[in-house]
Amino acid sequence: MEKLLHYAWKCKMLPLRQLCTTDGQAVEVIDPGLSNTNAGPDFFNAKIRIGDTMWAGNVELHLLSSDWYRHNHHLDAAYDNVILHVTTKADTEVETHSEKRLPQVVVQIPDSLHTHYEELLTTMDYPRCHRIIPHIASLTVHSWMDALLCERLKERSERVMKWVEETHGDWARALMVTLARSFGFSLNGDAFERWGRCLPLHATAKHRDDLFQLQALFLGTAGLLGKVGDEKLTREYAYLAHKFSLTDTLTEKDWRYMRTRPQNFPHVRILQLTQIYQNGTAELSRLLDAKDIKQLYECFAVKGLTKGSINLLIINVVVPVLYAYGRHHNEDKYEHHALELLEQIKAENNYILRQWQDCGIKVDTAADSQALIQLKREYCDKKDCLRCRFGYEYLKSSGTNKQII
Repeated sequence: MEKLLHYAWKCKMLPLRQLCTTDGQAVEVIDPGLSNTNAGPDFFNAKIRIGDTMWAGNVELHLLSSDWYRHNHHLDAAYDNVILHVTTKADTEVETHSEKRLPQVVVQIPDSLHTHYEELLTTMDYPRCHRIIPHIASLTVHSWMDALLCERLKERSERVMKWVEETHGDWARALMVTLARSFGFSLNGDAFERWGRCLPLHATAKHRDDLFQLQALFLGTAGLLGKVGDEKLTREYAYLAHKFSLTDTLTEKDWRYMRTRPQNFPHVRILQLTQIYQNGTAELSRLLDAKDIKQLYECFAVKGLTKGSINLLIINVVVPVLYAYGRHHNEDKYEHHALELLEQIKAENNYILRQWQDCGIKVDTAADSQALIQLKREYCDKKDCLRCRFGYEYLKSSGTNKQII
C-alpha cells in the first residue's frame, strides 16, 4: 500500500481539495520532487508552499506517522532536510534528528486508484492493460516503445561489456561468448555460454586453416564427440588436448536434447559455428564494417542456417555487440547502426506479440518486437505496472486522478 502512496504522490493522483497540515496551514505542491530509489528520504528536491512560505527540500511518506520512528528516521541526520511528512494517518507528531518538528499532511489514496491497481495485479488477461491500449495517444505509445527498446539494448550491451571486462578487453572472446549463447537459444543458452567461455581460442587460432581440427577442438571442449561418433575426430582431439594442455571442458550431461529438433541439436549448432569461425566472416571487424543487412546475411551463410535463424543471430549477437562497442568507444554511429538493423528485420511472429497486435499496437519490425519483449519480461511478468507508461494510462483512466495542482 505504501508503494501505491508513493506512486499517487509522484504522479499527482490525489483528490482535488485544499491540502492542509495537521495544524491547519495550507499546503500547495509546486513540485513533488524526484523519487529516490536508494537510502534516504523518498523524494528529493521538492518544492512545497506551506502557509506563506516556499520550501525546497525532501519529502518522506508513510502510511502511519509512527512509521517515522519505527524506521528510526529520528536517529538519522540524512532526514534533517525533510520539509514535509506525508501520511495517510497522523497518529503522532514527528521530529528529526536535529529535534525539528516536521509539518505533516494527511492524504488518502483514491479508492478507484487502489481498485484499478488491484485489477492490474490480479487479472489473468494479457496484456493486463489491454482495455486502455486502443485509447492511448500514438505519440505516447511510440515514445514508450522507443524507451523500452533502448532499455533492452542497454541491458544486453551491458552483458557484452561484462564479458569484455572479465576478459581484460578481449572483444574477440566477448563476441564468441555472445555468439555461442545465441546458438543455444533458450534451452541450451547457458551451456553454450559456458562452452564459449572455455573454448581455447589460442588453440583454435593456430588451426584455423584446418576444418577437421577445428571440429575436433569445438566438439571436444563441448564434450560432444560421442554424439558425432567419429573415431578420427576423437583421436585428433586427444592429440590437440595434450598439445595445448586442455582440461576445461563440458560433458554430454551439460546439454539438453529433449524437445529439441534435430537441426537444433547442440552438436549440429557447434559444427555450424565451426564453419562460421573458419570462414572468418563473423569476426568483429567484419560485423563493424557491414553496411547493410545483406552483408550480415553473407557473414552467417552456412549450411543449415535459415534466414530466420540468421535474423535471430543479428538481433541477439550483432546488434548488442555493435551497441556495446559504440557505447564503450563513444562512437554513436555503431549504436545508430544497431537500431537501423532492427528496423530492417521483420518482427517475430508469436502468440505474445499477436496479443499486443490485437490490442492495437503496431508490430512490424524487430525493433517493435524487441521493445515488447522488454515490456513483457521487465514489467508485465514482474507485475511492475507502476513503472510502466501503459500502466500509468490505465491507472489514471478511472477519472478520479484529480491533480493536486
